[in-house]
Amino acid sequence: MKFESFSGDPLPFQPKRYDRMAVIGAGSWGTALAATARRAGCAVRIWGRSDAVVDALTETGRNEIYLPGVELPAGMTASTDLREVLQDADAVMIVVPSGGIRMICDRMAAHIPPGIPIAVCAKGIEAETGFLMSQIVEEVLPDRPVGVVSGPTFARETALNHPTAATVAFPFTYPDRLRPAESTAARFAVSLTTESFRTYISDDLVGVEIGGAVKNVVAIACGMMTGAGFAENTRAALITRGLDEMKQLAEALGGRRETVTGLSGLGDLSLTCSSTTSRNMSLGHQLGQGVARSNCFDGKPVVVEGEFNARSVTDLARSLNLKLPICETVRAILHDGADLGTSFAALWARPLEAEPRAMELSIHHPATDEDVATLAERIS
Repeated sequence: MKFESFSGDPLPFQPKRYDRMAVIGAGSWGTALAATARRAGCAVRIWGRSDAVVDALTETGRNEIYLPGVELPAGMTASTDLREVLQDADAVMIVVPSGGIRMICDRMAAHIPPGIPIAVCAKGIEAETGFLMSQIVEEVLPDRPVGVVSGPTFARETALNHPTAATVAFPFTYPDRLRPAESTAARFAVSLTTESFRTYISDDLVGVEIGGAVKNVVAIACGMMTGAGFAENTRAALITRGLDEMKQLAEALGGRRETVTGLSGLGDLSLTCSSTTSRNMSLGHQLGQGVARSNCFDGKPVVVEGEFNARSVTDLARSLNLKLPICETVRAILHDGADLGTSFAALWARPLEAEPRAMELSIHHPATDEDVATLAERIS
């Protein structure tokens, strides 16, 4: 298998892109990112576990299983052989579900030399360790620069070349501060930037990754209440207070509030909480309508990252003595058998607080038990 590359060198003042990009994961988002890198001028190889997907990509240049009807750029190649896909790659994107990151990294270890930069494009927190996705990769694949690509990006719209923006985050060394255009983050950003896909560069992996993990849980909450028949006021409240939970967790782990209010935080949160195109919002919406979990998505085994993150995010928050009431509510409903109506009514009846946390104010909620029970019935 040979890499095929577009002609044309970068302008002298631009960072040098990575010419040969390996994309690990041939689902909708992996295929969309592969198409973006190809449009940006990279030679692209895609690894997929499904023979049917890989054969279709090879023979027709399409991924009709995950992106039906989408015309992909010519020249991408695909294989089920990890060694073949990773051979001679000078940059890698891992685009598999968060639960599979450790396993795929174990498989990649023998085929990816030290020094090759890796961007994780999955969102979540590992349940057993509390690790962010980048930390898993750093542990299993040491001596490689590890970063993330994240933001408000639906795969289909990205693959269709709609104007889209995302954040590329890698740690910055001292030399990176002196020559930022030569940093791994800048080179990765250029390797994905096209006339319609715009990248922003960050050095705050914690802030970016916490945003991606928490927003999935909040989106399930928004879906639940929307499915139960409530509308814009309710969703705006959940988004705004969900953003506060995101800030709390990010700051406690060393992330920056500025990051959380950017593309990978507020941007992704707003997108995911506003459309049932998001599997997280869609799951919540179905549950809010009273559909049993086993019957959601017509009974198909659809991976919903926020379902797993509801537990791992709250486990991590509890270990840091943080209170994330929206995430806790979603966890209680999904994993502890709590009633949806009762849980959300209790969320709304929590003690009154000040928005500036520095005020440290807490007032008993004046609603009676009967009032709360009435709201629970309306939600249910």
